[in-house]
Parts: sequence; structure tokens; C-alpha cells
Amino acid sequence: MTIPFPDLTPVLPEIIMTVAALLLLLFDLVFREKGVLAFLGVAAAAATLYFIPQSYGETFGGMFISDSYSSYFKVIFLINLVLTIFISLKYLQRERVEHGEYYSLLLFATAGMMLMASAKDFIILYLGLELMALSTYILAGIKRNDPKSNEAAIKYFLLGAFSSAMLLYGISLLYGQTTTTDLYRIAAQLQGGEATPLLLFSMILVAVAFSFKIAAVPFHMWAPDVYEGAPTSVTAFMSVGPKAAGFAVIGRVFFVAFQHLQADWTAILIGIAIATMAVGNIVALVQTNIKRMLAYSSIAHAGYMLLGIIAGEEGRQAMMNYMMIYAFMNIGAFAIVILLDRGDEIKDYEGLSKSHPLVAALMLVFMFSLTGIPPTAGFIGKFNIFMALIGAGYVWLAVVAVIFSAISAYYYLRIVRNMYMKDVVGEMTISPSPMLGLAILITVIMVFAIGIMPSIVIAS
Repeated sequence: MTIPFPDLTPVLPEIIMTVAALLLLLFDLVFREKGVLAFLGVAAAAATLYFIPQSYGETFGGMFISDSYSSYFKVIFLINLVLTIFISLKYLQRERVEHGEYYSLLLFATAGMMLMASAKDFIILYLGLELMALSTYILAGIKRNDPKSNEAAIKYFLLGAFSSAMLLYGISLLYGQTTTTDLYRIAAQLQGGEATPLLLFSMILVAVAFSFKIAAVPFHMWAPDVYEGAPTSVTAFMSVGPKAAGFAVIGRVFFVAFQHLQADWTAILIGIAIATMAVGNIVALVQTNIKRMLAYSSIAHAGYMLLGIIAGEEGRQAMMNYMMIYAFMNIGAFAIVILLDRGDEIKDYEGLSKSHPLVAALMLVFMFSLTGIPPTAGFIGKFNIFMALIGAGYVWLAVVAVIFSAISAYYYLRIVRNMYMKDVVGEMTISPSPMLGLAILITVIMVFAIGIMPSIVIAS
């Protein structure tokens, strides 16, 4: 009996990313200058990006698929990886946490996200999820001598393990009912059948696990503490990558495996989306720490993106566009946080326009975009989501989302008010670096470019 060797072309981008991550671990022993590892990581991302369009197809017996849907998310993951590396270089030196394994873990986490986006089977999905999760747990606690960082890692690990258990239990129940873990075979098995309580319970367990990854209410409790305790560059990475991977999986699993249960999961997701927007936006109003404020802001944005899933196929495309836009404007905001030498309190931004007018102007652009003010990309993202909702007949839900979006203006514009309408308190210095400046330049250009020419990110 001979076992055929699988075609590795569809999985070539993941192989490149994984091999590069392993090589960085070895190079860490050779190069004392850790910046070299950062540039090798960027080179690996560029090579991976080159092979993505050439890797379309299925492999591993149909368990893994490389298609336009997964490719779109893989581009987001790589953008997130490269921008995170750019903002990390100077920051790691400043915080004295320039460990070589940092860059390797970023690559491993990205490889896990890419596996999740291409999963056509729950086994591949789970492997990708664990690869991503284990890497980000370690990254959250990479400030080994910082109690806050250690606490963030432990909280993230414990709650992450809980969500993994929920996912495994849901998959096992689904397997018991369908005798398969393939998403399309599950859909075929469930076609025309009744939505039994056990089947609905399985679907809810899977939804719980994914809700944790995107920090949707009521599974959001970990986000503020972990965002605050983790190094700021890691927080920026986590605020985009795992969230995008979670939405990639939700967009495939719910639209394929649970397609005939759409009426049931839509009702569940409407409740989760409203609660997520409410908690994210209202609790953000009273935050005084900017990382905690951005954590609750991130929760609110997860609610907007869930609305895209609720709106059907057109909404799913709007969600994909929103995720790309969110990557640029959110990492841009975190880059400004890293640029300032002062603490992470919102009051630390008082008078920034007087001491560093350019930095204040850049922060203003990112705050406007996160609010959804034209002509920035954030406006296009929200507009597409709301129009998809209206097109699907959820006019009332679009109105609710607009109201919560208006509430968010208070806490975003509070930072703008501090920068432009308050006097400087104490000395205010910044820590610029060429790579950090490049990251800010890329993000601000993309925020305006997408806002003016949205066709450059519209998913096909």
C-alpha cells in the first residue's frame, strides 16, 4: 500500500512562513543584532505574499483550500505582521525586551492565522487556532519581569484554553451527528434535516469559541486586561490578527457548514452584535488608559463586523473590507502610542498639538477614521456595513449601529480635545525611528487612499 504524497502548492505560503519562523529561531543564536531578525521576518512576509496568488487549489484530501476568500485574509495577516515588526524595532529596545524569539513567534502566529483562513475541515481549523493562540499567549507575557505582562499572559491563556475546550466539544458533538469534520460534508449531511436541540447546542459551542477570539460580548472580558498588560506592539498585533482570523473562520463555517441554520445563527448573532456594540462603546466612555480605551473600541468594532455576517453574502464582503481598513487605522493609532515616551493615560496627550503638531495631526487622522468621519477609510468601512444591512432588510439594526457609532465619537474625540484644547503638562518627548515612521506613513496614506478610492480594497 502506498500513500500518495499530497500536493503542497496550495499550502506553500504557510510552509514558507513556518520554515522562516523556524530559521529565525536558529538565526537568533547567530545574530546578536536582533534587528536583522526583524528584516528577515519582513522578507519572509514578502516571499509569502508573492506565492499566495499562485497557490490556489485544495490539498490534504480537501481539508485545506486556498481560494480568493482565504487569500484576502492572508494579505491582511501579512500587512499586520509587517506593520507590527516596523513598530516593534525601537519599542523593544526601549522596553529592554528585545528577545530574538519575539519575531519567530509573530511568524508562527501568522502561520496559524493563515491555516485558519484556509481550513475546509475542523481539524485543520483547530491546528491553526492552537498555533496562533499558543504563540500569542507567549507574546503577551514576553515582558518577563513585568507583573502586568505576566498577568495578561496567564489570563489570556486560561480563557483561551476554555474557549478551545468549547470548540472541541462542539466539534465532537457535530462529528457524532454527521460522522465528518469536513465543512461541506457537514452541510450536506444537515441539508433538509431538522434543527435538533443537540445540533443547535453544537453550533452555539462553536460560536462561543469564535466569539472569544474576536472579543465579542459576553466573551470579551480578557481583552482590556490583556491589551493593557501586554507590550504595546503585541497589543497592536493582537488587536488585528486574531480578530481577522476569527472573522475569516466565522465567515466560512457559518456560511458553509451551518448554512441551512442561517435563521437560527442570525438571531443569535444579532443579540451578540448589539451587546458587543453597547458594551464596547459605553464602557470605553469612562476609560482613562488609552490601551484599555482601544481595547473596548476593538470590542465595539467587532460588533460592527458581526453585522456584516448577519447581512448575508454582501455583508460578508463588507466585513472583509472593514477588517482590512481596521488593520491600517488601528495599527496606526497604536504606532502613535508607541511613538510617545509618556505613559498610556489619555491625559498624557494634553497639549500634544503644541509640542508636536505633526504627531497630533496624525493621531487626529486615526481617531477620525476609527470614528468613521469622511474622507477617511473608517467611514467607507462603516458605510459598506450599514448599506449591506439595509439591503438585507435590517434597517432597524443599521439605525442602532449608527447610534452606537455616534456614541463612539465622544471617546475618540476626547483624545483630540486633549491634544488641541489643553495645555502641555510636563515635558513631552517622542522616540522616533525610521521603521516606526514608515509604519505611520503607510497607515496614514492607506487611511486616506481607501477613504478617497475605496475600490482598492473592495473584496471580489
